[in-house]
Amino acid sequence: MPNRAFLRALPVFAGALPVFDPDTAADRPDTQFLIWLAAAIEAGVREPHAMTLSTVDPTGRLSARTVILKNVDKSGWQFAGRRGELAAATLTFYWPDQGRQVRVAGPVRAESAELSAADFLARPPSVRSEALTGRSRTTPEQIPYATTGTQVPKEWTLYTVLADEIEFFQGDPDRRHVRLRYVRHGEAWKRGML
Repeated sequence: MPNRAFLRALPVFAGALPVFDPDTAADRPDTQFLIWLAAAIEAGVREPHAMTLSTVDPTGRLSARTVILKNVDKSGWQFAGRRGELAAATLTFYWPDQGRQVRVAGPVRAESAELSAADFLARPPSVRSEALTGRSRTTPEQIPYATTGTQVPKEWTLYTVLADEIEFFQGDPDRRHVRLRYVRHGEAWKRGML
């Protein structure tokens, strides 16, 4: 069984990592995120659009799960799931082979039923079937129902994180990490080093 010494001996940020010069970063965090996402895709990162979604429920209980990014633009970062009370969220992207993390935090807006339905119906048939039947393993006879149907679970919701703080972290083997943070001020963004 691994012990503390074993864990401390494991390499961190091993191998060649990209260089990030914060002086050349984009003026907007959504633009900078898309630059890093494209670099992760080009580097062959598996599921670069997977992110840890961290939320707090009305009782203060923390929850974290992995979900898929649906879209990012000037309005925010989008993900979908079953309706819940989400006032705020933090999204964390981690691309270990590049030593990169992006943390996105802010209030959450539930999108309209029309946008939520469009997101659900754009999903692959087997995934829609799973959501409609509540089963993680669909049978062949369930797939045509989801393929041809336009039924959408009433609790299915597209959410947008209206980011007000985004941090870009570039790891360095010598611990000279670069941490660039963007903070929203109205419609503008202010950036600075952490």
